[in-house]
Amino acid sequence: MEGIGAVLIDIDGVLTVSWKPLPGTVAAMERLREAGIPLVLVTNTTSRTRASIAGKLVGEGFPVSADDILTAPAVTAAHLREHHPGARCLLIGAGDVRDDLTGVTLVDGDEEDAVGGGAPDVVILGGAGDAFSYAALNRAFRHVLRGARLVAMHRNMYWRTAAGLDLDTGAFLLGLERAARVEAEITGKPAGSFFATALAHLGATAPHALMVGDDIESDVLAAQRAGLTGVLVRTGKYLPETHRAAGGIPDHVIDSFADLPALLERLGTPEP
Repeated sequence: MEGIGAVLIDIDGVLTVSWKPLPGTVAAMERLREAGIPLVLVTNTTSRTRASIAGKLVGEGFPVSADDILTAPAVTAAHLREHHPGARCLLIGAGDVRDDLTGVTLVDGDEEDAVGGGAPDVVILGGAGDAFSYAALNRAFRHVLRGARLVAMHRNMYWRTAAGLDLDTGAFLLGLERAARVEAEITGKPAGSFFATALAHLGATAPHALMVGDDIESDVLAAQRAGLTGVLVRTGKYLPETHRAAGGIPDHVIDSFADLPALLERLGTPEP
């Protein structure tokens, strides 16, 4: 490896927790900008649009814009436009990300649409939250049994908040898949297509790109399977026991994103 020419960065648990910067992350991001390293923030966050995420990060001092952010909803929209064009889609998830679901036809979840022409062709699971009620998940189950395709923005089992770890979509998705005897189409991390989209966004190739994340499976090992260099940070959802039990070994492990500029220098990417 001659050096790293592009960096993919997870947000939640790497740069921020509950949208507050982790120590040293803003300064590290500024150093990457000063060095002119192409970067994209890749996140399975499904409760905010790209513009909303950029606004939050800029408000905390990060030098980023909406164009620097690739979200699971945005990639999901591209997936649906390509693989399910014109499909009627039922979205279940926390937050409003409709602005990032361009070209997707969304329908409401009223039970009267459960039969007939109003039934959805695709059920989309976004991020877990209050929207993941029994009624909503049971409605999704019934639609999938009737033949609707199941698309999930990610398989994350949990994420880190200021109050601790919270359950995420993956914990519910497993049960839904097993009950309906189907396997969901995954659009966000760890899907290889997600990393391919991010690399295309940067005009970069996998051997010269690096992924930084706090989820050893979905962020780091998935990126390594896609040919990128994987960097695990010991912040966010990182747990030593999860690290030990993982299905592979990260290329690099650092204490936090604040240590990334020094790592990039060792890997051959100059920093100021």
